[in-house]
Order: sequence, then C-alpha cells, then structure tokens
Amino acid sequence: MSDPVTIIMIEDDEGHARLIERNIRRSGVNNEIIPFTNGTSALKYLFGADGTGLDHKGSALLILLDLNLPDTSGIDILKRVKENSFLKATPVVVLTTTDDSHEIKRCYELGCNVYITKPVNYDSFANAIRQLGLFFSVIQVPAAAT
Repeated sequence: MSDPVTIIMIEDDEGHARLIERNIRRSGVNNEIIPFTNGTSALKYLFGADGTGLDHKGSALLILLDLNLPDTSGIDILKRVKENSFLKATPVVVLTTTDDSHEIKRCYELGCNVYITKPVNYDSFANAIRQLGLFFSVIQVPAAAT
C-alpha cells in the first residue's frame, strides 16, 4: 500500500490559499496540505537541510504552485523540482493568475502537469478549485525515486 499524498501548497495570497484548501476539502480530499506563503520556505522544505531533496525520497508529494511569489519565481521552483533526481516525479499543478501563452508553454516544457489560470471572478475560481479537488481524488501520484 502506498503512502498518502501530501499536498504542498505554495501560495502567497492568504485568501486564495484558504479558498483552495476549502474547495479541495469540499471535494472530499482529506490529504495533508502543507502551506507555504513564499518560495524560500517551500524550497527549504522540499530540498531539506542539505539541499539535495533526499529527505523526500520515497514520499508521495503533489505541489500546488503559484508563479507570482514575493521572493522567488514559481518558474524557478518548478525548474529546480523537475531537475532534482528525488523530486522530478512529483506532480506540479501551476495555479496562477498568469495567462500568458508563452508562460503556459514554458511551464509545460519545464514539466508541470497541469496549468490552471485563477479567474479574477470568485465563483469561477471556486469552481476551478472544486474541479481540481475532484482531480486529486481520482489521480494516483507516483512515489518519489527510491
């Protein structure tokens, strides 16, 4: 039996973070969600004290990633995760207000699994997150490299 998936949410907007978590829960997903409001603390968690990512060897993680963070670029986080031998199999869902087609293409080229544009409209955003929760409830996340 595999370990439950831990959701790593990297989102600097507290309102968006609460909305994301609430709608994931409403969709029946009860997995642990570890929130980060900046890229620096998220990277420290993901890569561990030694910076290798070895701490998460064999862990089932899923990353929800905002691109527009106050201290670092979500693109840089995505790139580092996908280049790391222990984290590269971790699914990354980009959840951001950036709808530039070049940015979307770049994220997919770097290895993101899903790209969702946050609508400015609250109801549309809530609906998108509900759908994301349903997605989480049916996917199986591969364990990290062992």
